[in-house]
Amino acid sequence: MFTGIIESLAEIKEVKTEGSNYHFKVESPISKELKVDQSLAHDGVCLTVTEKDDTSHWVTAIAETLKLTSLSQWKPGTLINLERAMAANGRLDGHFVQGHVDSVGTCTRIEDADGSAYFTFEFDPQFSHLIVPKGSITVNGVSLTVVAPTKHNFQVAIIPFTVEHTNFQQIRVGTKVNLEFDIIGKYFVRYMEVYNQQV
Repeated sequence: MFTGIIESLAEIKEVKTEGSNYHFKVESPISKELKVDQSLAHDGVCLTVTEKDDTSHWVTAIAETLKLTSLSQWKPGTLINLERAMAANGRLDGHFVQGHVDSVGTCTRIEDADGSAYFTFEFDPQFSHLIVPKGSITVNGVSLTVVAPTKHNFQVAIIPFTVEHTNFQQIRVGTKVNLEFDIIGKYFVRYMEVYNQQV
């Protein structure tokens, strides 16, 4: 379980393929603190550390993960967001995040807001029932508040601090991002589906 509060920016240093798997070498300030077999959110995708040294670690993405996320676009030089799993005695500063990406979205507009910025993302309309005004959403692992959602897009307001400390600094119109919708909303929708089948 994660919170959507990014701990560190990281850089993809190397990409290797092995059959349908992709292996990524990730360089970050927190790599030295990790353990092999530890779960870590990479741009909102929960991946397992397979190797590590003092400056970097390796993770592997299988074909299913590559199909459902933006990871297939990672290349050396790509900046990604890292977050370790939430400590049981820690504060929940963001919202409950599983690290299970629901869909890939596309940035369609970036608007200056006198120091901050509004980013608009388009997504698959099949998920529109999971997004509400002022609700929570995770974009590339970052916990954000939904602004002005429609059936196919939504906005988020980004302050300069978030741009500086996450890979929002690399997002441009056309950039693909990982989206995870609020788990509470997903459970509620599933409950209502089952309830309606029984009525």
